[in-house]
Amino acid sequence: MIEIETEQLMDRLESEFTKMVQDNRRTIHTVCYFFSRNREDAEDLFQEILVNLWKGFGKFRGDSDVKTWIWRVSMNTCINQESKRKRSVQTVPLTIEIDLPESSDEHENQVRILYERITGLPLFDRAIILLWLEGMKYDEIADIVGITPAAVTSRLFRIKEQLKSKK
Repeated sequence: MIEIETEQLMDRLESEFTKMVQDNRRTIHTVCYFFSRNREDAEDLFQEILVNLWKGFGKFRGDSDVKTWIWRVSMNTCINQESKRKRSVQTVPLTIEIDLPESSDEHENQVRILYERITGLPLFDRAIILLWLEGMKYDEIADIVGITPAAVTSRLFRIKEQLKSKK
């Protein structure tokens, strides 16, 4: 009898987890994209985030909104992976020089330049600007990254100035 109840509980948890991931897939992908260097890295980060979400799913108490929790787990996972990567042995990538035609779409060029500038920021600043670009309110950003809304305001001002001045 207990075995059947446990099985039903696991089925329910798996179903709830799957729905949560499906509902928030875009958020997780967005974080992965901003913290990765290529598609393969983004896919690895996505898998690592899913593992961490699953590990914490049963412990999630609902003190915050589920989306806030997902952002926090996703950001922390990416930041931790980046720290591990920096501590590991550095390799030199093999590059092949190919002259690709420049895009004539001005908007696309601006997005590319902004992305390049953002990826040059320290990890914590990258996380804050990403959340702001997603349209989150300062208090939501503060909850996710663990600082005060006032600190978010001042950091965002500094980050924006830094992004403007990069060449």
